[in-house]
Amino acid sequence: MTELRLIRNFAIIAHIDHGKSTLADRLIQLCGGLTERELREQVLDTMDLERERGITIKAHSVRLNYAAADGNTYQLNLMDTPGHVDFAYEVNRSLAACEGSLLIVDASQGVEAQTLANVYQAVESDHEIVPVLNKIDLPAAEPERVKEQLRDVIGLDPEGALAVSAKTGEGVKDVLEALVHRLPAPKGNANAPLRALLVDSWYDAYLGVVILVRILDGELKRGQKIHTMATDATYTIDRVGIHTPKQETVASLGPGEIGFITASIKAVADCRIGDTITDAERPTETPLPGFKPSVPVVFCGLFPMDAADFGQLRESLAKLRLNDASFVFEPETSAALGFGFRCGFLGLLHMEIITERLEREFNLDLITTAPSVIYRVHLTDGEVLELHNPADLPDPVRIAHIEEPWIRTTILVPDTYLGAILQLCTERRGTQIELTYAGNRAMVVYRLPLNEIVYDFYDRLKSVSRGYASFDYTMDGYEEGELAKVSILVNGESVDALATIVHRAHAETRGRAMCKRLKTLIPKQLFKVALQAAIGGKIIARETVSALRKDVTAKCYGGDVSRKRKLLDKQKKGKKKMREFGNVEIPKRAFLEALKAGED
Repeated sequence: MTELRLIRNFAIIAHIDHGKSTLADRLIQLCGGLTERELREQVLDTMDLERERGITIKAHSVRLNYAAADGNTYQLNLMDTPGHVDFAYEVNRSLAACEGSLLIVDASQGVEAQTLANVYQAVESDHEIVPVLNKIDLPAAEPERVKEQLRDVIGLDPEGALAVSAKTGEGVKDVLEALVHRLPAPKGNANAPLRALLVDSWYDAYLGVVILVRILDGELKRGQKIHTMATDATYTIDRVGIHTPKQETVASLGPGEIGFITASIKAVADCRIGDTITDAERPTETPLPGFKPSVPVVFCGLFPMDAADFGQLRESLAKLRLNDASFVFEPETSAALGFGFRCGFLGLLHMEIITERLEREFNLDLITTAPSVIYRVHLTDGEVLELHNPADLPDPVRIAHIEEPWIRTTILVPDTYLGAILQLCTERRGTQIELTYAGNRAMVVYRLPLNEIVYDFYDRLKSVSRGYASFDYTMDGYEEGELAKVSILVNGESVDALATIVHRAHAETRGRAMCKRLKTLIPKQLFKVALQAAIGGKIIARETVSALRKDVTAKCYGGDVSRKRKLLDKQKKGKKKMREFGNVEIPKRAFLEALKAGED
């Protein structure tokens, strides 16, 4: 067991793409965690999707041994965290397991929205923060300007900021020295009853559930009986280990240390993240405060293109759920799309990554319905319903009012693009809370309805700011809204999969856009097909798919015109009858395209 004074636990936090994973690579290299042959770029990003998109999705931990200039060998426990707003819960958990943070800021781009959000989380967790200016080798780097931003926007003393280039390795040695001398050592008592924080868990096909723990007091060793306080279950530990970043087994873990344990646990759902692990025979009195549970905010339906794949989709979702407890799903049926699942995600990127993993790793062809948020429907009899699916909205006569979720968003943008950003937020029913400047960059704080964000807000934000704006949000309660359900009718039949809940002011535009799009996608029938958008019984938009015309007069050569007229009248009667009884089969491909169009 390492002495407490020689342990340092720290998280690496930053905005997306500011160089967290690359700096982690350099630290692992300098401490000899991997040989030159084993080292590759972004060594901690293990998923193919992480490596392709160049983003971190899961937080990872590594133990490194560093021989410092003062002659001591320190144990460094590093947590590499994601930068995207959808994975803020991963950052939150990593910070709870550490005493300090390395704050990385890109020396050319400066302080961004997610930088701020992560710093506030670190301050709430009582962390000592070491600022690091990365990418100083770039020609566009302006370390002095960024140091001013650290003082003006975040309120950190820029004197202690370290200038490094994670790519070339310049200045990385100074980072290690700063970690050792500026971050506090953990506190803890090896003789007290065991108290360990369950930081993360994932599923391994050979070992069952692997649990990442941070020990606060006591000791964890193989063969010990442990008790999880939230789930009230008892297990026997099979193995205790650490990541270096390779998995290595160790005899025990003591106070201040971070490592993993396995105990023949079958499902990740049995391990509540933030739970307290204690000794079954000598338990602790009080559990640790833990974390706020992650709550899904965006919902959508996932349906297989081929109905025969439903069973495979169910198994695939269950497998993904093993490694991602923040993702939820339940079965649902749709008259148009058949059997599928209603799934809840932490945000749009989370949704995109789950659907992409289903298509790639499990070879599924999927239809994803338009994303929606959780509405609170207050009925006239006083009952309150939580609504995930617009198709389930009760009869308008029974509804007193509907509440929608709002968010508080922080946008950082160069002042050149400020006008366009303000216009975009106003279009999306936003109310401005504050506007401040740091140098030539504006920081705008807005309150916006979440359902205006889930369609295409992020893409629009990037396009109106030429990619320079950065954006971060937190949930900010529910408010009553003028909301209505827009139903799409094809030949008089309502199509549940295309129903959406929108603000009344936007209902007509949204309905018209959907009808126009469907007109190009639905194949022509032998009769005219009416496409309508409706709110309740009121039609707000209409398009018509013209009929295919068969040439019934082809056999008439010459002769009296009344013969042709007779045949055409007969055809007209037949089409009228068909329109009354005809069924329009909408191909699944058309659904796929129409639902994508909702994002345009």
